[in-house]
Amino acid sequence: MKLVLFDCDGTLVDSHHNISTAMRQAFEAIGVPYPGDEATRRVIGLSLPEAVRPLAPNAGPEVWERLSDAYREAFFALRQRPDFHEPLFPGAREAIETLAERDDVLLGIATGKARRGLEVLLERFGLRDFFVTTQTADDAPSKPHPGMILKAIEETGADPARTVLVGDTTHDMLMAANAGTGGLGVEWGYHPPDELRRAGAREIASHFNDVPALVEKVIQS
Repeated sequence: MKLVLFDCDGTLVDSHHNISTAMRQAFEAIGVPYPGDEATRRVIGLSLPEAVRPLAPNAGPEVWERLSDAYREAFFALRQRPDFHEPLFPGAREAIETLAERDDVLLGIATGKARRGLEVLLERFGLRDFFVTTQTADDAPSKPHPGMILKAIEETGADPARTVLVGDTTHDMLMAANAGTGGLGVEWGYHPPDELRRAGAREIASHFNDVPALVEKVIQS
């Protein structure tokens, strides 16, 4: 069996606007200067406690904890708004369905989101039943630590050599390398393709339609 793991933010869903809005509101709430949306974009994919540190590097643990709490509150409030919008990237559902139809493929998630946020997202898009394993920030250390992938492999009995992580950031590609698995980068996310390649991506998908075929290339490389 092949195991194909997907990152969430920046790979399956376009969440940069909401994440940046919530992060900006968190910084404003506790009176710390916000470093800007591009800085937030760079840390998307990391678990929240790890993401706030480079955004306020001199603040210290107490402020980082307050920022994390303020971010959770801000994002929860955003999610309750009637105009909340966090779309799947074009072709995401079709690629997932194509892979799920194969009898030699298992699908999973490896995300820096908290489990609660992931479950809400999967329920909203009706995707929960496609994934046999879901690994979140609640289950393992932050990317690029290999824990999420290793737990997914343990749960499914997959072979690391036949496991691929599909992701949009260097955090994803480094996690795949650290786990001894393949990394498939996507160019529609939050880190540019040249950075993904330097971080270990074996292939780069320019559209979700490319993902099923490129999974095979990554495994064979």
